[in-house]
Amino acid sequence: MFQYFPGNYVWNLSVNLAMEMGGRIGEVDTICRPLLDAAARGEDAGTPEFMAAWERQGDTLVDLAAEDEAAGRLLSAGEKLGRAATYFLTGERMQAAGHAPRVALYAKFRDTFERGVVLADENAERVEIPYAGAHLSGILTHALNPDGTRVTGPAPLLIQVNGLDSTKEMLFRTGPAAKLAARGVASLCLDQPGTGEALRLHDLHAVPESEQWASVVYEHLAARDDFDAERIGILGVSLGGYYAPRAVAFEPRFALGVAWGANHDWRAVQKARRDREGERPVPHYWDHVQWVFGTQDLDAFFQVAERMHLDGVLDRVRVPFLVTHGEHDRQIPLEYAHRTYDQLTASPDRELVVFTDRTGGTAHSSVDNGSVATDVIADWVAERLGGRTK
Repeated sequence: MFQYFPGNYVWNLSVNLAMEMGGRIGEVDTICRPLLDAAARGEDAGTPEFMAAWERQGDTLVDLAAEDEAAGRLLSAGEKLGRAATYFLTGERMQAAGHAPRVALYAKFRDTFERGVVLADENAERVEIPYAGAHLSGILTHALNPDGTRVTGPAPLLIQVNGLDSTKEMLFRTGPAAKLAARGVASLCLDQPGTGEALRLHDLHAVPESEQWASVVYEHLAARDDFDAERIGILGVSLGGYYAPRAVAFEPRFALGVAWGANHDWRAVQKARRDREGERPVPHYWDHVQWVFGTQDLDAFFQVAERMHLDGVLDRVRVPFLVTHGEHDRQIPLEYAHRTYDQLTASPDRELVVFTDRTGGTAHSSVDNGSVATDVIADWVAERLGGRTK
């Protein structure tokens, strides 16, 4: 994994994510070079400085995009706004839950992202699914024919769900959506409860029983005439590597499942983190998880986390399932990938792919080289949902 900040895994993880979302190395260096001293103080200290630096570069790109737009260069403007949105989100997601300035930055991020999508004419359509008196928002990427036109008949679809601290926009930028579209498979990148808009705008908190919202999402999509209800699968990244297998186990209408990072026993991961074992994904970690799950103290959070494991669950899965994991994942032990795979005893088509030094993609959810994982995932899903690989 690219380590801009020596010894600071959490900040380095964020830099790698930004680059996977399309950040440019020269801009990233401009942002990060003044932060070296702040990063040396630890993962929590200095995060307001971190946010300010990423927002500053995003603002510069917004100004440059406005110049492009005024000159009628809309595609260039859209590309710059896309990178600006990436930098805004990178700064926002690293802040403490109660850090007030993050609210305004998240709003700026959403507006910038959506304007960039329009100007760049991207294959990205906003979808809202009614849920719990509010809605879950997603980014729909339509399946494409070999000539680049949109598939008109009922297409296969892969739902992609977040981990603990990602958002649908991160999934859209880093995940296999574009590769799946080129293979004739649509995608929906989703802000499920506890993530993205669901948490920030609607106070919809995460629940261990992911089938509660996954079934609602499935039914909404299956009712549309542009998707084939028999060919809808679900992928989860990072903590989604717990949510997606759980959803497939209890919602048998899913055609397949994918764990991009096998988060088999999240309760054990939390206990290890409490003992300072293993790495964390974001600063201010214990405040963040309480925000995500809507608990008032750590004791209540650990009561929720105790339910978050896949032991005794996966023998219910009776559809194809892909498990992927990085050999050098510093957040989730590799042994969890083997546990998930070994317990998928009723799956007629299970596969475990471990990314190694030879392949790349060895870090947590392949944040060091996501292209390696998205190739594998897109091909595997297309082969089983009736897409194409050539």
